[in-house]
Amino acid sequence: MKRSISAEWLKLRHSRIGIVLAVLPVISLLIGCANYYFNRGVLHNGWYSLWTQVILFYGEFFLPILIAICCAYVCRLEHLNRNWNMMMTTPVSVASVFFAKLIVVSILILVAQSLFMGLYWLAGTLFSLGTFPVETIGWMLRGWYASLSITALQLGLSVRIRSFATPIGISLFAVFIGLGMYTAKLGIFFPFSLLTIGMSVLNQDKLTDVQNVLFWVVNMVLILIFALLSIRRLKNQDMVSS
Repeated sequence: MKRSISAEWLKLRHSRIGIVLAVLPVISLLIGCANYYFNRGVLHNGWYSLWTQVILFYGEFFLPILIAICCAYVCRLEHLNRNWNMMMTTPVSVASVFFAKLIVVSILILVAQSLFMGLYWLAGTLFSLGTFPVETIGWMLRGWYASLSITALQLGLSVRIRSFATPIGISLFAVFIGLGMYTAKLGIFFPFSLLTIGMSVLNQDKLTDVQNVLFWVVNMVLILIFALLSIRRLKNQDMVSS
């Protein structure tokens, strides 16, 4: 597993994925801060009002797209020059290959989440909003945990689909499904809705004990289901490379 993870990092050494990790959080913060600045007359809840503005674009749209981009990127090299076929003949288990990619993408998303929180703190400080609310860090970490099920799903798509853009388009489509599921009070069963719940995008009320348990358990179940399905498919079906 360690060798597989190291190999994934080597593939990213000279890539420009870091630019994407920085640009999307920055854009979402700028849009949210602009909304907050021009609506300060009706937004009176300090840090929490700022959170509602910056997290709406980031949590609902930019973060799912960022996850899809990272997953497509870590599978891009394998889709070239029959590299999938070569990888399947190496003495490395399919599970190690998949989970190495999952771990690497999860670290990349954690970096993006940390950058977003740093920018959020900086923006709130510049707006002179007072004491920083520590609970927003918990929302960020919950969002990162919820992103793992989306990552497992998107990796499964990117492993099977050679096109770089198609899995990203599917992710964007799933975002709207997630909004519908959340509105229908069924968001706890859909990974993109879990991201909305985890990061308190549309509702900053504290989760009940039952909701909190369901959030952590269902997300873990989805991670395992998506991972196991992808690993099984990799084992049982031939890969098509260009």
